Amino acid sequence: MKKVTALLTAGLVIMTLAGCGGKKNTETLNLFTWDGMFPQEVLSGFEKEYGISINFSNFDYDEDMLAKLETAKGGDYDLVIADDYIIEIAIAEGLVQKLDKSKLTNLANVDPVFQGHFYDKTDEYTVPYGAGIPLIVYDPAAVDIEITSYEDLWSPVLKNNVALIGNYRVVDGIVLKMMGKSFNENDPAVIEEAGKKLLELAPNVRLISDNNTQDYLISGEAAAGFLYTSQVTMALAAKSDLKVVYPKEGLGFGIMAGFIPSQAPNADAAHKFLDYILRPEIAAQCFEYIGYVCTNKAAVPYLSEEAKQSLSLPEEAKSGEFIMDISAEANEAHERIWTEFKAALD
Repeated sequence: MKKVTALLTAGLVIMTLAGCGGKKNTETLNLFTWDGMFPQEVLSGFEKEYGISINFSNFDYDEDMLAKLETAKGGDYDLVIADDYIIEIAIAEGLVQKLDKSKLTNLANVDPVFQGHFYDKTDEYTVPYGAGIPLIVYDPAAVDIEITSYEDLWSPVLKNNVALIGNYRVVDGIVLKMMGKSFNENDPAVIEEAGKKLLELAPNVRLISDNNTQDYLISGEAAAGFLYTSQVTMALAAKSDLKVVYPKEGLGFGIMAGFIPSQAPNADAAHKFLDYILRPEIAAQCFEYIGYVCTNKAAVPYLSEEAKQSLSLPEEAKSGEFIMDISAEANEAHERIWTEFKAALD
């Protein structure tokens, strides 16, 4: 699913609080995730309370994270937050350690709706940190058709007017859904056929970007976009007359979660941070900041009234399809058609 967009990057500079009150920082938490995942006040609050400095590293795509974790053989990082399908692979490769739940006193705050899924069926390795459904958003005043489906993004009226996220499994997947197939199609021939249809979208694509894609709809540089959940939230907050579409072909759905690598240098600090962000009031701060569906049931009363609506799981999402691991051959087919698609934009 998705990766998280960069949110107020300047606010994510990690400050060491030693000498600024609170405990003196004597150890480090190596946190590895996308940029823009935590408000600075949450990071600073943890550092001050526990005397643990946060060394923040970020990746752009889940596959980049996995490659680095494989190279490190499960070391280097104490806590990783990534998408469900890639976590399943990391667990299978022995790169993830089981949680010590005796150190997670706030674990019961997790909404059971987001537990027990394919990537960690017994909830031994992960703690959910947000869920999302990539959706179409468009400006009705700038588009001459009513958009109700993925297929509508191919309409000639949208020439050079569509902004897309950069996750190839998700974008390729919407073509598969248009064909009546699964996001997790394993037949390379079917994926190659989807690639032909995807190429037909090229004239309509203004840009492909995972970072702040919503800005192009807000500014009017694009009339329609296929966006991550957090981007949808930000787009609507900035421009309330935009319209959100739950495409009739079916939805993708994903959960991002935190896990501790198998050879984490400081697993104890990772447990402390997970437990800290599971506190209801801290979790509410995080979810209002990242704009993803809230996976912490105890945090809901602490959300603003507006956030309670926008960060709740829509009924439409309950029938959404998880994007899961597929065969190597199928993934190679995805990479080929994605490369050809991007080349067609040049």
